[in-house]
Amino acid sequence: MPFVRPTLPELIERVTTDISGRVTGVENAVLRRSLLGILGRSEAGAVHMLYGFLEWAARQAIIDTAEKEYLERWAAIWKVFRKTADFSTGLAALVGAIGATVSAGTILQRQDSVQYRVLSDAVFTGTSLQVTVIAVEAGAAGDAPINTPLFLLSPVAGVQSTASTATAIDGGIDVETDEQLLSRLLKRIRQPPHGGASSDYELWALEVPGVTRAWVYPRQMGAGTVTVLFVCDGEVDIIPTPAKVAEVQAYIDARRPVTAEVFVVAPVADPLNMAVKLSPNTAAVQAAVRAEVDDLIVRDSKPGAPTLISRLREAVSLAAGESDNAITSPTADVPHATGHMAIPGTITFSSF
Repeated sequence: MPFVRPTLPELIERVTTDISGRVTGVENAVLRRSLLGILGRSEAGAVHMLYGFLEWAARQAIIDTAEKEYLERWAAIWKVFRKTADFSTGLAALVGAIGATVSAGTILQRQDSVQYRVLSDAVFTGTSLQVTVIAVEAGAAGDAPINTPLFLLSPVAGVQSTASTATAIDGGIDVETDEQLLSRLLKRIRQPPHGGASSDYELWALEVPGVTRAWVYPRQMGAGTVTVLFVCDGEVDIIPTPAKVAEVQAYIDARRPVTAEVFVVAPVADPLNMAVKLSPNTAAVQAAVRAEVDDLIVRDSKPGAPTLISRLREAVSLAAGESDNAITSPTADVPHATGHMAIPGTITFSSF
């Protein structure tokens, strides 16, 4: 049977009872505020702390309950390493006088204090200038849509202090969480390398920073070929960019069997639009429905696989506060062509 850790009150009772049993000739030797009572409570507290440490240490000895650096040490045994954070990059638009210079290292700042650094020197040849910037700190928080206001942290001669993003600043990736690292480690343990099996290609794709889900299709392009599709759920658009596809392609090419021809491609997004009759048709319930449907799509969506109407009905019914619903569109399973997969679309709500 499992060991049950004693509680602090139980330990206090055990220690004081033991003390009382060893002091002879004195009735009620361990009173609450007596010296023996104080010593007994202090000893019980120390023992309780040791029990806590042993319980924590026992969790670190098991892979699926280990935490932080101990999880990383377990993962390193199987050569699985935590994916590091990456920096957001893009273009910023500045306005200034002809001949004005913006030096490398100039800091631009968003209204929420997120900062970007100019990568190289640039000179105004007109009244506007676009410079390449990179977030000062790594992570998804550095991503910003086009036309986001920016401000020069320190004045630059001949340059206006206000600027904006000329393109979307993206590519920022948060450091891999313990849950994501554990998931990859368990896959590695349960599916050891097989010299080019489907699971090998999936694990290789998932080792690239930003990749969260991957699918492998043998012989889709003919004999001896392997097609790998993947998405990046941490990005605003989960469909990977050409640069990310090229990064995954290069990573897998360095590890694949020499006899295999590998094609790494991005899935084609099929927005799943829905029309739902809802009761009560309130903003809170609508938000709950959207959250449930989005979660379902993340869990079930797969390139080439249909979206089942039964699963959509289940997701809408699970929404908090929902008492009745009817999905008027779609009315049947939604098919997706080869290489296409569902992503959240627009949900139109109406009342009964």
